[in-house]
Amino acid sequence: MVEPREAQPGAGMPHQIDHRHADVSGGWLRAATFGAMDGLVSNTALIAGVAASADANTVVLSGVAGLLAGAFSMALGEYTSVTTANEQVESEVRVERRSFRKHPHAEQAELVETLMSMGMTQATATSAAEEIHRDENTALNFHLVQELGVDPRSKPSPWTAAGSSFLMFAIGAIIPLIPYLLGFGTLWFGLACGGVGLLIAGGVAATFTRKPVWQGSLRQLAFGGIAIGATYVVGTLIGTTVT
Repeated sequence: MVEPREAQPGAGMPHQIDHRHADVSGGWLRAATFGAMDGLVSNTALIAGVAASADANTVVLSGVAGLLAGAFSMALGEYTSVTTANEQVESEVRVERRSFRKHPHAEQAELVETLMSMGMTQATATSAAEEIHRDENTALNFHLVQELGVDPRSKPSPWTAAGSSFLMFAIGAIIPLIPYLLGFGTLWFGLACGGVGLLIAGGVAATFTRKPVWQGSLRQLAFGGIAIGATYVVGTLIGTTVT
């Protein structure tokens, strides 16, 4: 008599055996990356622009003000943006649900056509659509994924986006201020810290997207350097004009 095999952990689930997917729903990672990059670039550029024609105390005051204003602005912007996007998804859910209840057969026929366009035969698509439509919520989510490309069950949290954006902007913005806070009132030290921060932030972001670390680091340093250099030039020209 052949003994039944024990079920192997993860059997039949290739994603758990071979690889796992990262969260790409647009929650904390996008907000954190955007916040860190914005904090580094905007505050390093601000410091460079102010330091072009002002003393160290003015630079510190401007940098701290830029950190606080930018962190709160980023957090509010992320919260509003994600909340608005979620509310729009919820609005579409209500529209689709009304259509389900008014025209159930038309919605099921629409799903059959969608499944056939994916390569199913009419018989298979019809059978699958009937099974999916046995539960309204399952059918609703499936339709929205196919029609809008969004899953209403996987909406990002606005609080998570706002919190990660605030925190990472503040961390990024304080990096070019570190030399000034330690008593080294020299712009080049601040620029060096900002440049190292851009390299690190670009490299960390690249690891999440599985891109070469050096490529992500140099890309962020190049883009940030352009913004910082332009702000320094403008600050120098304005300082020369005013004086």
